Amino acid sequence: MTGARAGTHRWGEETFVDLDRALAVATELAAQAVETIRDAGTGVPYGAASVRQKDGPADIVTDTDEAVEKHVRKVLAEAFPGHGIVGEEYGTTEGRPDAPHWVVDPVDGTTNFAHGLGWCSFSLGLAAPDGTPLLGVVADPWRGETFTAVRGRGARLNGTPVRAAGHTTLTGHVFLTEWAAHAHWPGMDALLAELAARHCTVRVMGSTALSLVQVAAGRATAAAIGEFHPVDGLPALLIAQEAGALALPGLPAYDEPLLLSAPGAAEEAAHVWSRCRPR
Repeated sequence: MTGARAGTHRWGEETFVDLDRALAVATELAAQAVETIRDAGTGVPYGAASVRQKDGPADIVTDTDEAVEKHVRKVLAEAFPGHGIVGEEYGTTEGRPDAPHWVVDPVDGTTNFAHGLGWCSFSLGLAAPDGTPLLGVVADPWRGETFTAVRGRGARLNGTPVRAAGHTTLTGHVFLTEWAAHAHWPGMDALLAELAARHCTVRVMGSTALSLVQVAAGRATAAAIGEFHPVDGLPALLIAQEAGALALPGLPAYDEPLLLSAPGAAEEAAHVWSRCRPR
């Protein structure tokens, strides 16, 4: 942008963000979160003593969720004063109107974490004032994998570039989805039937962020969620798009459905999605 140095995005006359620095801070926070999650997960089941309900039996939180998010908020507030923060556990901290904002889900897949299932993630992203994702980080504590992306620079897994799969059909490949909390979302049963008829294997793994980035890694040919939430979806969405995956829509509104697919299978995936997606 005019007047901004390389590696920055700018809004208005004074507000800009150095994306290289932002990525460095976000990556370090991911490493710290991974260590905290793994340290807390040494018991069986993981974190059981600290499990508490939020809005119901299927909506839970642990001390680890809260500790990770508190640390992230403290570091971001010091490193980027004026930026907003939207978190899974502590809601929204407003920033300057013309400043970007961070989205964080400290443990995406808390139910898995609390029950000793090794499929959860740390998710952190930065978005422009209009919601456009600028960078994303998704870390898998159990596989030692950290996905990163900066808008316009491609996606990486542990520093190595990754691309969406080259598959040209859903048949014979993997499709990931997630529940809407503990329940099927409207249209999910129809989607499962359509995919089964195409001999496409569906998995419901329990972490939106971690499921979506599997499309970026080329492991899943497509993924869909019935309700998009930026705290766990925005970083992974950017990572998948930077890996060449196609998103429908490109940037969902809150609670809007989302489909991600490898480019060669996008037409078929969109056809199936149009028949089944929530209205």
